[in-house]
Amino acid sequence: MLACLAALTLAMPTNPAPDYPYQPVPFTAVHWHDHFWAPRIETNRAVTIPYAFEQSEQTGRIENFKVAGGLSDKPWTGGFGFNDSDVSKIMEGAAYCLIVQDNPRLDAYLDQLISWYAAAQEDDGYLYTLWTARSTVEDYEKVICRPNKERWDNISMSHELYNVGHMYEAAVAHFMATGKRTFLDVALRNADLICQVFNEGGRHDPPGHQEIEIGLAKLYRVTGDQKYLDTARFFLEQRGRPSETRKSYGPYSQDHLPVTQQTEAVGHAVRANYMYAGMADVAALANDPAYIDAIGVIWDNVVSKKLYLTGGVGARGAGEAYGDDYELPNESAYAETCAAIANVYWNHRMFCLHGDARYIDVMERSLYNGVLSGVALDGKTFFYPNPLSSSGQHQRSPWFGCACCPSNITRFLASVGGYMYAVRDDAIYVNLYGQSTAEIPLADQKVKLTQTTNYPWDGSIKIDVAPPSPGSFELRLRIPGWARRAPVPSDLYRYEFTTHERDDVPPFIVMLNGQRVTDSRFEKGYLSIDREWRVGDTVELLLLMPVQRVVAHDNVEADRGRVALERGPIVYCVEFPDTPTGRTHDLVLPDDASIKVERRPDLLGGVTVLTFTARSVRAVDDEGHISEVPVQVSAIPYHVWSHRGRGEMDVWLARSADRAIPIAAPTLASRAKVTASGGDVRGVNDQREPKNSNDHDSTWIHWWPRKGTTEWVQYDFAEPTTVSQCQVYFFDDTGRGECRVPASWKLLYRGGDSWREVANPSAYGCERDRYNTVTFDPVQTDALRLEIRLRDGWSTGIHEWRVR
Repeated sequence: MLACLAALTLAMPTNPAPDYPYQPVPFTAVHWHDHFWAPRIETNRAVTIPYAFEQSEQTGRIENFKVAGGLSDKPWTGGFGFNDSDVSKIMEGAAYCLIVQDNPRLDAYLDQLISWYAAAQEDDGYLYTLWTARSTVEDYEKVICRPNKERWDNISMSHELYNVGHMYEAAVAHFMATGKRTFLDVALRNADLICQVFNEGGRHDPPGHQEIEIGLAKLYRVTGDQKYLDTARFFLEQRGRPSETRKSYGPYSQDHLPVTQQTEAVGHAVRANYMYAGMADVAALANDPAYIDAIGVIWDNVVSKKLYLTGGVGARGAGEAYGDDYELPNESAYAETCAAIANVYWNHRMFCLHGDARYIDVMERSLYNGVLSGVALDGKTFFYPNPLSSSGQHQRSPWFGCACCPSNITRFLASVGGYMYAVRDDAIYVNLYGQSTAEIPLADQKVKLTQTTNYPWDGSIKIDVAPPSPGSFELRLRIPGWARRAPVPSDLYRYEFTTHERDDVPPFIVMLNGQRVTDSRFEKGYLSIDREWRVGDTVELLLLMPVQRVVAHDNVEADRGRVALERGPIVYCVEFPDTPTGRTHDLVLPDDASIKVERRPDLLGGVTVLTFTARSVRAVDDEGHISEVPVQVSAIPYHVWSHRGRGEMDVWLARSADRAIPIAAPTLASRAKVTASGGDVRGVNDQREPKNSNDHDSTWIHWWPRKGTTEWVQYDFAEPTTVSQCQVYFFDDTGRGECRVPASWKLLYRGGDSWREVANPSAYGCERDRYNTVTFDPVQTDALRLEIRLRDGWSTGIHEWRVR
């Protein structure tokens, strides 16, 4: 492999100039030896990547390339035209694994996949299996995201350019890993076609889903061919410039304004963040200050108004989109895993442009929290959205019909070491900390750095510096924002200082060869040590790690009156197994509560937990009277929640009883066993009061995607009970989804072996934003059933169903 890489280095053209002024050290130069990242990376290599390939085989994603290439007589299968991209992303991750560890079996498997890509490619270079194999599809019109009558005619949604963008990235990774041109040649043939079709004299449609810009920039770096960079820039320049021949895609696809005139993050969060990363690449490679300024303004908007504490982005499930300023709901938070990964890509590129640690601060927040939560410790289940609160409706899944997140995880974790270091001139930037060794290329030598630390659980870091010969250079140590009492580089979140903290204690200490460093320069978040280094030099960095209480800007309504806990880069949450009531929404964390730190090597792969006494808020009657009961609680790192079953979870805890959700006194409905014709039934009798019918921070049962059907939900009581009234609060997400209040409904009771409608019911209301109450003649029964007729073309749902 080393010989292969050496040959590859000679074969590749010199990196184009200009480029990023701060050059990242490749992940191949970093070797993890810790108990945090090393097991995750190994699980990704040994479990997740093979599992993702297996899923791609079982779901037809890989077979589709054979179908398109005439190598299989099976039909093209799948619900989405962008399924090709999943295979490319997994291949990219697999190629990264080949770089760091020989695997002849995996190498041969990739060769086989590449041959099927080549077979599926049309003569002119076009590669999109759905279109090529369209005649085999059982019902082409039902496939989501597809061309209509010809290539490119639905470019805003077909993902033809998105798919090949991921293929370009995978092909470059494979070329770097093996030196083979097989996959790269497929990619270049396609890219040449794209450059011929999309240009000033040709088509002016930008891709609906950005990604190809990043891929084209990588092809430019590998080949030095200017047309690839020019086409990446061309696509960006077409955004916000509709014409007689194409309609605007609107804010959803960031096509509402020219890219240099956009000032806030809007629309689909993954599309947006890929675009900002692509703009950074073009800005660096083309030395374009207008692009740099534009993404800087948008970055300020995200970090000051649209960033979750976990580093996730994209508040809305509708459109998988950024919300309005300060719109950061918790239980309905979308915060897609892909968006968090793209946020890392974007922030790392911002650092590479500016050399400022604030971008790494945001990147690290996403990395340790919003990204890692997306994959389970066993590497086989995944989150698509990453909420900051749950009532038990969330759980990682083995796979998804739209599998962009699992496949993205495979390539990201395989290359995470590439975010650790960077160089510029005679300076080494230490951006991330973790037990590892690295060989840093600096001028004409390689400097070996060895980190000894238990980060992120401990802030004590020792760095042994070993240049091949004595030499002068700068070592710039990032002092994280959290260590300087600034959780993010804005006023969106801040730490609440408690009385036991002392302002006269420095948040960090640096030692050089056993002597405290007092004369170093601190700039852009880095402490610089500039000297002649020799083997045996040691730097010790102590980052104090107190438990920090975080409060949000008062404009964030969902977090008002609430507090979150952090320690180091880790965001914490309270989950149902760690409370005596099995609940979390009822908890109050008093401002004066003492919080202890405890290492638990036996829990969730080995984590540090926080323990404290909270107060459980409980209703004592129906009149609004409550009691508060002290309870012992533990908080776990957010990224490892949802490994112990389904139940409540909260990142943001109430600071006072009025912000908690009391444990309600049991009712006939809450004690009933719930069944239904479909959907998750737990929300229908959980006694949570919705704010309105479109409340996504409450819980509900729904029957989507069924439309126009008759559905039912049923209560079974422990013993026959006399009832005479029921109240139903319907879920209706007008403006966001496809649920509406129903066309009609009725109430049935079980009498013997049959169901009968209650006698003399009052009107069955179907109103939004209220309980619809029906009274009827008292009846004794052991079960009630709502029979609901959905509107034609619409689904419906129920927030809460009360019975008296």
